[in-house]
Amino acid sequence: MSEYNTTDLTNPSTFILLGISGLEAAHIWISIPFCAMYIVAILGNFTILLIVKMQQSLHEPMYYFLCMLAVTDLVMHTSSLPKMLSIFWFNSREINFSACLTQMYFIHCFSVIESGIFVAMAFDRYVAICHPLRHSTILTNSFVAKIGLAVVLRGSVVILPFPFLARQWTYCKTNIIPHSYCEHIAVVKLACADIRISSYYSLSVALLVTGLDGFFMTVSYIQILRAIFRLPTKDARLKAFGTCISHLCAILIFYTPKFFSSLTHRFGHNVPLHFFILSANVYLLVPPLLHPFIYGLRTKEIRDRLLQLFTHKGV
Repeated sequence: MSEYNTTDLTNPSTFILLGISGLEAAHIWISIPFCAMYIVAILGNFTILLIVKMQQSLHEPMYYFLCMLAVTDLVMHTSSLPKMLSIFWFNSREINFSACLTQMYFIHCFSVIESGIFVAMAFDRYVAICHPLRHSTILTNSFVAKIGLAVVLRGSVVILPFPFLARQWTYCKTNIIPHSYCEHIAVVKLACADIRISSYYSLSVALLVTGLDGFFMTVSYIQILRAIFRLPTKDARLKAFGTCISHLCAILIFYTPKFFSSLTHRFGHNVPLHFFILSANVYLLVPPLLHPFIYGLRTKEIRDRLLQLFTHKGV
């Protein structure tokens, strides 16, 4: 990579993404599961959107939030995977400075939006189990739309300083990003200025978003569990808790790799670079892949509709 090893730069027009540093020889092999995950995630999430659109009985708050989640997953995947695959397949490592900041914004913005959608889904489960008779009057279509708009606006506004702060720094060290996509801290670390504002703001956003969203979801599920344990029979308790399983699995799949990647980035100074990059990629790639399977297999209405589609095609 000596041809990219520039040491005297001022606001470069392009950055160089290295892909997965240390595993360049295996890029072609790594691209196979990455490409497969991308295709399956696109098909799975579009299938969820199609089923909800076609099935009138699924036009309910829980499925509207599920559609929001599917769209968010599609945007996150499409913001990162095509460029990764071009690096792996064609050694196309250059990315325009503005395109890099745009990719950075979309990835981080929709990550915050996805976290907000999980909070909205927890609220939906809370109302459905704790106040079932008022569910339709509380979670009206207009209220769901307002929640969706608030979630999108929060993500858009909170992440907006990321690219603006990154653009104002002077980059005079190198234009090489040792990553497979334009992750915020990986980019600003290349600046030859004091980037503490970017670093502190990034950490504050991570702590506040994860902390507040985690707090609201925890409070919701404490109330949900209290309501479930008050139910008279074991079957009723299992049925009520079963409606939350998909959401809990999706939360774990989203937050576990995110938490692990954040810890590795902040404290894993002795962790090999390629391991850190792979963990960051898992955080982006795995949740959009698994969410359709979780909701498709665990949600009876979606599962039944999917079986009907395949049955009709088979006939």
